[in-house]
Amino acid sequence: MAELRSRRSNLAVPGSNPRFLEKAKGLPADQVFLDLEDACAPLAKPGARKNIVAALNEGGWGEKIRTVRVNDWTTEWTYRDVIEVVEGAGANLDCIMLPKVVDAHQVAALDFLLSQIEKANGLEVGRIGIEAQIETAQGLINVNDIAFASPRIETIIFGPADFMASINMKSLVVGALHPDYPGDPFHYILMQILMAARARGVQAIDGPFLQVRDVDAFREVAKRSAVLGFDGKWVLHPGQIDAANEIYAPSQEDYDHAELILDAYDWYTSEAGGKKGSAMLGDEMIDEASRKMALVIAGKGRAAGMSRTSTFTPPES
Repeated sequence: MAELRSRRSNLAVPGSNPRFLEKAKGLPADQVFLDLEDACAPLAKPGARKNIVAALNEGGWGEKIRTVRVNDWTTEWTYRDVIEVVEGAGANLDCIMLPKVVDAHQVAALDFLLSQIEKANGLEVGRIGIEAQIETAQGLINVNDIAFASPRIETIIFGPADFMASINMKSLVVGALHPDYPGDPFHYILMQILMAARARGVQAIDGPFLQVRDVDAFREVAKRSAVLGFDGKWVLHPGQIDAANEIYAPSQEDYDHAELILDAYDWYTSEAGGKKGSAMLGDEMIDEASRKMALVIAGKGRAAGMSRTSTFTPPES
């Protein structure tokens, strides 16, 4: 797996709104996805492609991951979305997001098209990633095959609104618990997506919470997927960004502890540390399994730009 790129906050930006495109450049989101799908009316899509190409080529995005969500393959817009955006701004684009993915063939088709465009335009073949969005029952059934459909896959994303419609869920509140259900109705779906992403070695991203002004409710929803291991969540409003960045990063205490475990384990397994397979770090026993868990937390902290506030000191002999 490539080095982890932080995707704690994934900001949706309508491609049909040049003002929003410009504003997004200055917001602290880890990733922006410039949208040609649901955020754009059909008559606005051709103009939105041009807006997105211009915004990408103008620069000013800093360290953000720059993604464009195209329309799904069942529409008449997808191929023109991909061709115009990648031919126009491929050198300034990190990923293409493909919505409503139902099987591996749809990912493979996008991969083939991207490769042809890259070859024809002198771009590095394979550099542009694919983010696959699971929004239907069929997509969830095939999520494992989808995750392995292309080496370009970088994330698997849950799209809750279309998914709720797909399974006839009796609710109009997207991404929240339902008072008539004694648990989390999305838990199974989230775990399926997470397992597929982790088996493939890519990131898992939770979908949006539509009550955009209720940041406290957003935080509660986000915590549920963050504790499972999801890497980030969509944000539809600038007010949700800081909450996502906090929730999907480790706490300072956990990050420091993870780095201490890694340093301590390296030392205890060395010649100087006695070549031990397990050892005590304070009152905690650490071993190879501890190291693997610590690598996850430390990796997320490093990707989020965190700095440690403690160091490991080997015990005196």
